[in-house]
Amino acid sequence: MKRAVLVNGIPATGKSTIARAVSQRMGWIILTLDTVKEPFFDQLGIGDREFNRALGRASYHAIWSIIRDAPDDTTFIIDAWFGFQPREVLEAHIERAGVGATAEIWCHTPPEVLAKRYGDRLDQRHAGHPGAAFIPELIELAKRAAPVDRGPRFDVDTTQATDIEAVLAWLRPALRLE
Repeated sequence: MKRAVLVNGIPATGKSTIARAVSQRMGWIILTLDTVKEPFFDQLGIGDREFNRALGRASYHAIWSIIRDAPDDTTFIIDAWFGFQPREVLEAHIERAGVGATAEIWCHTPPEVLAKRYGDRLDQRHAGHPGAAFIPELIELAKRAAPVDRGPRFDVDTTQATDIEAVLAWLRPALRLE
C-alpha cells in the first residue's frame, strides 16, 4: 500500500520546514508543488496569475503521477496548499495514484505572521511566484483556510517550536506503519 503525508497549509505557514524535518527523520521523498512548478517557469517563462495557476494544476497532477508510478509500500511527503483545488480533484488523484493511507499535517499561523514571512522572503522566491501584491490576498486566504481532513490530522501552529518527535509518534500509527 502506498502512503501519503499531506503537509498542508497556505503559503508561508512553514509547511516546507515541517516536511523537511519529517523527510530527514523518516527517509521519505518530498514532492513539493514549487519544486515541480519552478522548472516550468524557467523553460516556459513567467506569465500572469492564470498561467501560474495552470502550472500549479499541472504540477499537482505530475506529483500524483509520480506517486502512481512508484512501487507499493512507498511513502511520500507532499508539501502543498491542498485548498487550491476542489476536494474532488484531490480524491481523484489519490485514487489514481493507488494511495491507500493518508495523514495530514495542517500547518497554520496568524495572518499577520504569514504576511511578514511572505514579505521577508520575496527576494528568495522564484520570480514566477506572486510578489508583494499577493500579501493582502494571502491575509484574506489565511482567515478562511482550512485543513482537508482526509485521514488523521495533526495540527501545527508554526509560531511555536514544533516537537517533531510528537509529529513522528503520531504519524506512524496514522499511516498504519505499526
